[in-house]
Amino acid sequence: MAHESKFWDSIAEKYFASPIGNPEAYEEKLRLTQEQFRPDMKVMEFGCGTGGTALRHAPHVAQVDAFDIADAMLAIARRQAADQNVSNVAFQRADIAEMDVADETYDAILGNSILHLIEDPAGTAKDVYRWLKPGGIFVSSTVCLGDGMNWLKLILPLGRAIGKVPYVQFLKGNQLVSFMTDAGFRIETHWQPNDGRTVFLICRKPV
Repeated sequence: MAHESKFWDSIAEKYFASPIGNPEAYEEKLRLTQEQFRPDMKVMEFGCGTGGTALRHAPHVAQVDAFDIADAMLAIARRQAADQNVSNVAFQRADIAEMDVADETYDAILGNSILHLIEDPAGTAKDVYRWLKPGGIFVSSTVCLGDGMNWLKLILPLGRAIGKVPYVQFLKGNQLVSFMTDAGFRIETHWQPNDGRTVFLICRKPV
């Protein structure tokens, strides 16, 4: 975790200042997610970064617990929350692989642009399933570099060795779907924006 948090700390301000790559797709993901929300819901987001998505969702739910491994990212998120006068989002430092969450705690869990950056996404899907209440949803948006981007396998390990890139999984879309169904989820939304490599899923834990 120390290596990864150091990388994300080092780029936090640049990350925050960078424009969203596909704003139309981002807005559609927000819309699809917010269709699932109720005002009384307790939500978790892991890999929250600088907090933009959590803050966009905050008006639609009761509480958002947002986690990230990078202190610099969280500092920006808290600053944004204060600037926007948002009081129902708690930004906290935590590694999803080490979190101890009681079963059936959350109504919804979000993991956007993060599953390809952790070592055990299949295990994470199983953890998320346990942490959700029956009928709860897991929303994820994941870059699947294994679908046609294998040439990056030659470059990324070198970049990581010198601290220029984080750990990256070369997931495939069908592999990601299998992680969800193997964990017990029913997939309700499966959408790939026009970049062709990002897979957006809304998965429900059966009642």
